[in-house]
Amino acid sequence: MAILGCGYVADFYMATLGDHRNINIIGAYDNNPQRLDEFSRHYNIKAYKGLDDLLSDAAVELVLNLTNPRAHYDLTKACLEAGKHVYSEKPLAMESVKAAELVKLARERKRYLATAPCSMLGETAQTMWKALRDDAIGPVRLVYASFDDGMIHRFNPTHWKSASGAPWPAKDEFEIGCTYEHAAYVLSWLAAFFGPARKVLSYSSIRIRDKGVTVDSMAPDFTVGCIEYDNDVVARVTCSIVAPLDKSIVIIGEKGTLYAKYVRNDASPVYIEKTPPNRMVAGIASRAKHLLVRIEELLHLPFSITAFKFERKYPYARKPSFRSSKGNKPVDFLRGPADMAEAIREGRPCRLSPELGVHMTELIETLQYPERYENPRIINSSFDPIQPLPWK
Repeated sequence: MAILGCGYVADFYMATLGDHRNINIIGAYDNNPQRLDEFSRHYNIKAYKGLDDLLSDAAVELVLNLTNPRAHYDLTKACLEAGKHVYSEKPLAMESVKAAELVKLARERKRYLATAPCSMLGETAQTMWKALRDDAIGPVRLVYASFDDGMIHRFNPTHWKSASGAPWPAKDEFEIGCTYEHAAYVLSWLAAFFGPARKVLSYSSIRIRDKGVTVDSMAPDFTVGCIEYDNDVVARVTCSIVAPLDKSIVIIGEKGTLYAKYVRNDASPVYIEKTPPNRMVAGIASRAKHLLVRIEELLHLPFSITAFKFERKYPYARKPSFRSSKGNKPVDFLRGPADMAEAIREGRPCRLSPELGVHMTELIETLQYPERYENPRIINSSFDPIQPLPWK
């Protein structure tokens, strides 16, 4: 495998390389010579002289496209035309129409094409998914999925550096938008759990126009959408770089609720809370909460005790393995490329299919730019059911 694009995210992929014996990094290329030199020296890998040099290397079967999202379409297309399999960082393209073109090209060239994120392969997502398959909370009626990152422009992001010295691309992040950058983390989970979305009602806005970085145009920094799935499931999805940190997912069924506090931790526990079986039990719970509120008021506590809930952990579907991409990301970015490499060898579909990539792009463009489409928008793209990982 070769890496195309040696920016900030590339170091996260390299961080867990030692955990994946089926992946061998042959070399890397970046159109910034200084960045390429820093990255290749840091990891002691080959630096290709140009894109053609990389694409002409017969030893490279799979290209990991980690370039700027606005370059994904052109560079993935070039890789496919050169006969390479491609795993692309999200999104597959900036428009779903363009993403669909890549899928068509991959089929014509008989090449594998897959897209990040791969967090649905983590222990948390697999555990939540198993709980749903086990009917632990009954028929699902509502989902709250959030990816709010806080006001990152206040956290000195222009000073952030990756392990090999790449700066955080603040200008690109603000121009592309947090929804294009982050919404797929929860959308991919919903796709695995509930299948293709059918309809989206969305709203977006720019809440903070000056983030201290000069941009050509500021993308929406807050989006919210209600997404309808089959079996009468509705998900409210929010994404922002304004609201306080909240990367949780709550799934409400008729018999209970599943809750994961942090979707950016591959092994975050999944909690289950049963719905009160009758009015009497619900009344006791309600009175207990009101009592706690009263105690807070009387004691003038500097913290909230009403935030505590009586939940139990749902057993992990797979035993967690500690893999961290360093920093504040206890995740394994290489799970996706590893699953793709395994799929190529076994001749099976990759769980992170290109059709899923098209579908997520259609949802993302709808969430971020609702004014461009009918609102609500009927979602036309689809994908085959995603297979869970074997239970362990």
